[in-house]
Amino acid sequence: MFVLLLTYTRPLDEVDALMRKHMAWLNDGYAAGRFLVSGRRIPRTGGVILARGDDRAEIEALAATDPFVAGGVATWEVVEFRASQVAKELRPLL
Repeated sequence: MFVLLLTYTRPLDEVDALMRKHMAWLNDGYAAGRFLVSGRRIPRTGGVILARGDDRAEIEALAATDPFVAGGVATWEVVEFRASQVAKELRPLL
């Protein structure tokens, strides 16, 4: 499992200019079964994605294709972890 922590590096108007492309990228990640949960940080300084995968390099490569990163308005930190406990409602997601 991975937590992807997005941090904006440019003003929000520059981020918002790439939002449609970023949302399409997110939708592709959900369709591929990679992304489980995503949303904005509060306050709005970036975002968070809970992703599944077995290969850190693959997740890092995926994060690098985010239009926010390609557009130079954000960076990703990828945190890998092994889920050792989970609510029973979420077990099918793992």
